[in-house]
Amino acid sequence: MRFLLLGAALAAAPLSAAELPRPHAELPSADQPVRNVPTTGYTLSLIWQPEHCYARRGQRGPAAECADPKVRRGFTLHGLWPDGDGPNRWPEYCRPVDILTDAQIRAGIAATPSPQLLQHEWAKHGSCITDDPVRYFGEEGRIYHSIRIPDMQTLAHRRGLTAGDFQAAFAAANPGMKPDMMRLNVNRRGWLEEVWLCLGLDKRPRSCRAGQGGAAPTDPVKVQAPA
Repeated sequence: MRFLLLGAALAAAPLSAAELPRPHAELPSADQPVRNVPTTGYTLSLIWQPEHCYARRGQRGPAAECADPKVRRGFTLHGLWPDGDGPNRWPEYCRPVDILTDAQIRAGIAATPSPQLLQHEWAKHGSCITDDPVRYFGEEGRIYHSIRIPDMQTLAHRRGLTAGDFQAAFAAANPGMKPDMMRLNVNRRGWLEEVWLCLGLDKRPRSCRAGQGGAAPTDPVKVQAPA
């Protein structure tokens, strides 16, 4: 099976300052409050852009990343999230943050091609990991760029594909990774939206803990084929 490095598959040309939309502030809310609890590990979330963009086709003001053919063919980085010590107990919005500068956005835009998502991830998750957004984007980008992906065209056309089948194929592409070291976020229509990789405090893959959610290994999964 053919494998691709995420970074090689999705390397994007740098944007000029005039092309960078300015993000707005992302703040805690009643359902996403400030939560300072111990960090027990991390989750690296990857967005499967073919499904992300297909679900948003025809909408007014589509996400800018969907206009880039290179981006909408593969995975992009949602973010690196600190895990907590129990269900619904994870660190978030640990400290107030400023609006990202163009230079800070450029540190993460190749992996996460959305300035507003970068602002959200920095405010909600990155603020619980470091006080430097460039360091946060650099650390999550390092992990993201080290991941290999299997042949998604083959998986998209595989009949009877289950979550367990997909996890086994993804793990086989990454030496040392096992199928139980990831969770799949599948929408109500049964299509893959995101892959969540479980990481330890050392930010290396580890088995996901019980109760972290995601599709069951026997659940059917459909994969939107890359354009």
